[in-house]
Amino acid sequence: MPRKKRFGHNIVSDRDGVRFATPEDVARYRAARLKCSTIADISCGVGGQTIYFASECDMVYAVEIDAKKISYAKKNCKLLGIDNVEFICGDALSPEVIRQLPELDIVFSDPARPASENMRDIGNLRPAIPEVIASYSSKSSDFAFEAPPQLTPDRIPFECEKEYLSLDGKINRLNLYFGSLIKCDTSAVALPSHARIESALDAQDLEPSEKLAYYAYEPEESVERAGLLLQLAHDLEKQAPDISLFLIDRKRLFLTSEVPVNHPMLKNKYKVLSVQDFDTANINGFLKKNGFGTVILRAAVEPKEYWDIRNRLEDNLSGDRKAHLFLKDRKAILCEII
Repeated sequence: MPRKKRFGHNIVSDRDGVRFATPEDVARYRAARLKCSTIADISCGVGGQTIYFASECDMVYAVEIDAKKISYAKKNCKLLGIDNVEFICGDALSPEVIRQLPELDIVFSDPARPASENMRDIGNLRPAIPEVIASYSSKSSDFAFEAPPQLTPDRIPFECEKEYLSLDGKINRLNLYFGSLIKCDTSAVALPSHARIESALDAQDLEPSEKLAYYAYEPEESVERAGLLLQLAHDLEKQAPDISLFLIDRKRLFLTSEVPVNHPMLKNKYKVLSVQDFDTANINGFLKKNGFGTVILRAAVEPKEYWDIRNRLEDNLSGDRKAHLFLKDRKAILCEII
């Protein structure tokens, strides 16, 4: 089921406009980071980001080639009493549009991308990042772009900061910063907490361990996508010198240690209760004996099998504890959130 976006107000738009509009937490964060006097919002769409730029910047120039979208953006600003946005309908790369803009502190662009690709390619964004920078170089030296968060840092061929955002524990956005906006090479941010981690070590992989310790932690997805697991583990070593990586399957992993740790970039913290063969009857007996009533199945199983397996695991359970079950190579890892 798609996750609902959070908006602090009603967005006036058609269905596609709402679908692609920036969630409020992301828009607020990005507007705060790009706070300046004068900003251009290229490909502004229905204005989901524009209205938050307007709350942080003295003047916003919103450019959009689609007349229908820009009419919605104007209505959204009017409904909120925003009067520091100038709208320009036209091709953002055309000289006619660029001539209408003054000198800018920052140019922000949320380029269009293909509806579907086998693998996201930064070269398929329109307008293309190099074209925007070249076209607006006379207006500003500082640029920010939204890019598909499926792109890993090694697939971004620009000298820029690559900032991955997760929202409520799920990867949500990738921001690319150029010029004086660069703070580091790669960063990860967790929203709504605004926790942040930056690259400070040479890019390396964190070697996995075969041992799962007593405590297990799920890092924010933005940390994983940014390739900053080693940096996070390094930050945790003062609390737990034995901190290590434990791979569960292609999509899931833990950081693990024998002593508890705390860090704002850990989205879930668990006690590991048991590691045993994946036998639903035996697991059900263990859960019943230990007062569990609910099992959250966190495993790569076929959707049609999910509820059959979960119903067998929860058969006649009546306790008030909730177990999380991960599956690695036919071994069940039973955990409880702490």
